[in-house]
Amino acid sequence: MTEGFSADRDLRLEFPATYRNREPIAAALARWLPQSGHVLEVASGSGEHAVFFQQCFPGLVWHSSDPDPDHRASIAAWIAHEHLAARMPPPLPLDVSARPWSLGPSLQADLAAIVAINLIHIAPWACCEALFAEAATRLPKEAPLVLYGPFRRNGCHISDSNDAFDRSLRSRSPLWGVRDLEAVEALAAHCGFRAGEVRSMPANNLAIAYRR
Repeated sequence: MTEGFSADRDLRLEFPATYRNREPIAAALARWLPQSGHVLEVASGSGEHAVFFQQCFPGLVWHSSDPDPDHRASIAAWIAHEHLAARMPPPLPLDVSARPWSLGPSLQADLAAIVAINLIHIAPWACCEALFAEAATRLPKEAPLVLYGPFRRNGCHISDSNDAFDRSLRSRSPLWGVRDLEAVEALAAHCGFRAGEVRSMPANNLAIAYRR
């Protein structure tokens, strides 16, 4: 599950896992996202998911974001490459853990969903806390906060590959690691969200939609 990347001369980064998981994630999102409105994707990485989902959901406006300037350059290059500049705003320099978020009045007014793909395990737990706290204050009632990634359940990994991935993450930073679904559920409840709707995904991942 560890992702590498390559970059071509037009600044587009490529994460191989994106091509493997984008269609299953899009299928889950199709169940949960509204037909119209603005979606904020936090920690958009290369931008490959963002442009794909904008194409999948033409009634939505997909807002990408990332604190890494190289990632934002890649996102902008993907938007240009896919001829989506007239529909997709430039990526925001949003750091999930830096509160309060600066979204701008138009995005905040029309915000209909927040999506976080492969974020909370490659970040300190404080990032997950900030994500739920900000989502609770910014999303309208019934608007979804969608998470995707690997999770432990009942204190156990659901596969040997997730166990190995978790150990790899923790070797890189003791603040990282595959999160316990029950801890995320408790945090969600503390922030006013109902229990998440959980869908099993390929490669031993989960997609979860939380609503208030």
